[in-house]
Amino acid sequence: MALLDTVLNAVGRTPGVTAAALLDGVTGLCYAGYGDPEPAQDAQETAHLAIMNLNRAGFTGELESIVVTTTAHHHVTTRVNQQGDPLLLFALVDRDRTNITWALRDLAEHTDRLLA
Repeated sequence: MALLDTVLNAVGRTPGVTAAALLDGVTGLCYAGYGDPEPAQDAQETAHLAIMNLNRAGFTGELESIVVTTTAHHHVTTRVNQQGDPLLLFALVDRDRTNITWALRDLAEHTDRLLA
C-alpha cells in the first residue's frame, strides 16, 4: 500500500491534478486515493459506459484511456497494464492549470511505476 500512496502522491504533484485514485476496473473498488475522492467515484462508471457503447458501435479491443472534458476539468481514466483484472488510474485535472498533453504524458509514466 505504501507504493500506491507514493505513486498517487507523485500523480498529485503533476501540474493541475487535484484528485487521483487507483480503481479496480471490475468492481470499482478504490485501492488508494489522493485529494478529493468524490470525482473518482464516477470514473469507473464512465469507463464502463464507454466500453459498452464502443462495443455496441462495433469497436473491438481493450480500453486504453478515456478523457472527458468539462468547462473546468479533464477527467482522465487510464488502464494500468497488468495480468488479471484491470486496474484504472483516475485523475481529475484542472483545465486552467495544465496542458492536457503534458498531464497525459506524466500520468502514463506514473502508470508504469504502479506495478514496477
